[in-house]
Amino acid sequence: MVTLQTADNALKSFYLDAVAESLNTKVSPFLATIERTSSDVVGKDVKKNVRYGVNGGVGAGSEAGDLPASAGNLYVQFTAPLKNLYGTIEISDKAIRASANNEGAFVNLLNDEMQGLIKGAKYNFSRMLFGDGTGKIATVVSQPTANIIKLDSLKNIHEGMVVDFYTETGEMISQAQARKIVYIDDLDETVTVDGPLLPASTVGPGSQMCIQGSFGVEITGLSALFGDNAIYGTARDKEFMKPYKESCSTFSELAVQTAIDAIEEKSGGKVNFIICSWGVRRAILEYYQTRGVVLPTVELEGGYKALSFQGIPIVVDRFCPTGTMYLLNTDDFKLHQLCDWQWLEGEDGKILKQIPGKPVYTATLVKYAELICSCPAGQGMLYGITEK
Repeated sequence: MVTLQTADNALKSFYLDAVAESLNTKVSPFLATIERTSSDVVGKDVKKNVRYGVNGGVGAGSEAGDLPASAGNLYVQFTAPLKNLYGTIEISDKAIRASANNEGAFVNLLNDEMQGLIKGAKYNFSRMLFGDGTGKIATVVSQPTANIIKLDSLKNIHEGMVVDFYTETGEMISQAQARKIVYIDDLDETVTVDGPLLPASTVGPGSQMCIQGSFGVEITGLSALFGDNAIYGTARDKEFMKPYKESCSTFSELAVQTAIDAIEEKSGGKVNFIICSWGVRRAILEYYQTRGVVLPTVELEGGYKALSFQGIPIVVDRFCPTGTMYLLNTDDFKLHQLCDWQWLEGEDGKILKQIPGKPVYTATLVKYAELICSCPAGQGMLYGITEK
């Protein structure tokens, strides 16, 4: 007979490993290549000593002359708080009781909930990899009427999302919190949110739409890495803190090779991974097609396949900004984590807990982690590429 304890045991013993594997390797090709480590985790923070420059205690000399003076390595400490990543499922008491004498129905129930959790988690964690840590998914252009909001882009917007709104300066708009997107108008680039009617001008131009509860607490993604502000608690006053950025109106092999050469010459590293948007990939294919060249493909970790540029995989990602190509050395990235994915357990060891006042049980998957790039200068970005 299926009971609440049966469900609890199934989540612990059967689903956890499968879900963790999926979230670690199936979120995106980029994440699949990044090493996960518990090193440099100190309490609630990541404190990573990063070496830059070269050791100065090296030199040549005469046979009887003085030895080179010692001059040790140069270090800077990156410090960033571990980010709290959550995924929650809900199972009603009615559903559990309805499948009490039908193990097949119970398995289907759990499978459906876990597939929904994995799909939502994959979407949001992949989005975070390209974000700036603020949780912003769009900027408000205007508020045409009550609960209808016009945005600058619908690229990362889907019906069912629960969002918060903040002013341009990051102040909470209290009347516009935890609003579910119930309708998207692609033609007008507007979304309709649920809840009480918003007075006119509640959400002004320049306001930020963010995933619920995520403002300022998401993983430090590529947008932050290629920004101009301090990162990992460190100012951009050293050359190794400044990634390569170059405008490129049209795709060309020469432009990409020039960027790769500049990155590798400056950092001493090796570009081994390219990420671009859908339109940029089409521009790449058109460029080589007109020259009668067929790009080879390579197989990546996690079962992904990608085009290859001189042995470097070119991966397309839905969250890569329009007209952008990232040139990365994935060896410089580490996902520092306190632990791998785990279920939150109560003092009694239970995973499933009843929501107070409701006939519903909930279970939460959690991971505490932060993405750190130890050599920003080893990364590059070409932007403004005309898409096809």
